[in-house]
Amino acid sequence: MSMWGPTLLAADRTRFRLWAPGCGNVTLEMDFSWGTASVAMACGADDWFEVVADVGAGTRYRFRVSDDLAIPDPASRAQAGDVHGWSVVVDPDAYRWQTDGWQGRPWEETILYECHPGVMGGFAGVAETLPALADIGITAIELMPVAAFSGTRNWGYDGVLPYAPAAAYGTPDDLKALIDRAHSLGLMVFLDVVYNHFGPDGNYLPGIAPDFFDERRHTPWGAAIAFGRNEVAHYFIDNARMWIEEYRFDGLRFDAVHAIEDNAFLDRLAAEIRAGAGDRHVHLVLENESNDAERLGDEQFDAQWNDDFHNVLHVLLTGESGAYYQDFADHPAERLARCLAEGFIYQGEGSPNHDGKPRGKPSAHLPPTRFVSFLQNHDQIGNRALGERLVLLVDTPRLKAATAMLLLCPQIPLLFMGEEIGSRSPFLFFTDFHDELADAVREGRRKEFAKFPAFADPEQREKIPDPNAIATHEVSRALPGSDVADWRDFYRSLIAIRRDRIVPALTDAQSIDAKAIGDRSVVARWRLGDGATLTLALNLGDAMVSTETPDVAPIVMVGTGLVDGALAPASLIAWLEPAA
Repeated sequence: MSMWGPTLLAADRTRFRLWAPGCGNVTLEMDFSWGTASVAMACGADDWFEVVADVGAGTRYRFRVSDDLAIPDPASRAQAGDVHGWSVVVDPDAYRWQTDGWQGRPWEETILYECHPGVMGGFAGVAETLPALADIGITAIELMPVAAFSGTRNWGYDGVLPYAPAAAYGTPDDLKALIDRAHSLGLMVFLDVVYNHFGPDGNYLPGIAPDFFDERRHTPWGAAIAFGRNEVAHYFIDNARMWIEEYRFDGLRFDAVHAIEDNAFLDRLAAEIRAGAGDRHVHLVLENESNDAERLGDEQFDAQWNDDFHNVLHVLLTGESGAYYQDFADHPAERLARCLAEGFIYQGEGSPNHDGKPRGKPSAHLPPTRFVSFLQNHDQIGNRALGERLVLLVDTPRLKAATAMLLLCPQIPLLFMGEEIGSRSPFLFFTDFHDELADAVREGRRKEFAKFPAFADPEQREKIPDPNAIATHEVSRALPGSDVADWRDFYRSLIAIRRDRIVPALTDAQSIDAKAIGDRSVVARWRLGDGATLTLALNLGDAMVSTETPDVAPIVMVGTGLVDGALAPASLIAWLEPAA
């Protein structure tokens, strides 16, 4: 049983709990068709208020914490509407699963597809896309955060009720139906969860539980969360276990754990998730801007997002070197070679974008499958002022060559929704805030881009779309490009080669070496688990580059390939040499 939130004791009997050390009294209020009813909650040990009421699933309720303030349950499992309104009691066992035998898939088989439910028609809309994704070989979808947020539109990283799926996307059972459908097609489902902060509108915890936060430490979002308190740790641990055990997600991606700054909590979180998951394949992935490899050395966490892979390839593809891309602007081919061979590029070196401070820890000892790599994701498109995708920034031959590197190297690949259909639609940052908060978000967004040369002029910054405008959300739907069939066939063919020739031997794969063979060209080799050698040669430059080639026929050639023993521009070639 979760420490937080309502618990159904019987069909018509529910226990309500609230940790509120900042409150002298708390009253449970319930909303019925005939009116409202109230009952005082008893304060027990450790400032937990509790009461049992003769009500069941579907009951609307909230907590009266003062004469002039009633709040939703911070652990609400569903909201009747907005995050400021009534919470709803949910029966966690009401949904009838159709895929009870599903045990998940091994990590090595993972090909992730990150998507935003809000621009895909909610949970039902995502479910409709699953057959097409399975057809091209995707093995896992990753939902951007679904925690309830203020308004009806949000990226997801402003959630304030982590236990409640956003009502704008559908009901808890709608989300379960999406997961059920995915499992029936052989697809895993991951969820991006945000445990480092709460959004700016609808978080009532500071008022009722000041000890939930540590005022001595600050993050970009305000006071840090006090994970050292057991009540606080359980708030997030129980939430993670709910997603895995009740909703049957196959994995979680933990957003920006560098802002959590509590490795003991992260280790406890992973251990308790795995203890509750039984023998299912459950995968836990970190995002950590600090390139901290220490959490990847055991079996608690499967992998970490590797921004370095994206950043250096973005520089090689576009030539952009502003803001954080300056860290990768010098000798980018050598940096890509290190990324392919060792995982992180920054492993303790000083980073220009971080004021020369050391960033990262050694990662060369880790297997390549400990890293999730990507050419695009929600951050790397949506955090562009105009939300442009690479298909608009890079010529198609070079983009296809880089995509082949992503899909064929032994690191775990992640695609962003729309890549597989050649979408030219932008993916913008969007919210649904109002009044002063809306103004602050709009102006903050424009101020953020002042450091980019293209937006140094205030008049240019005025052209950045307003995050709160409905049009900003609507235009972010990924519409297929005119060459959709070509892109689908391209992804399908590469994923089939990865599935059939590379994935079966990914366990125990390790790097042999990687080196730059030109200003924008690299060659990398890995020893796979069956002893075979995988070699990838990539040329993103404008000139032919010389390279040694294995004495076997290529398994893949993207672009012109080899001409008189030299690798042509905008080309990738892959070879697979069997074990001697």
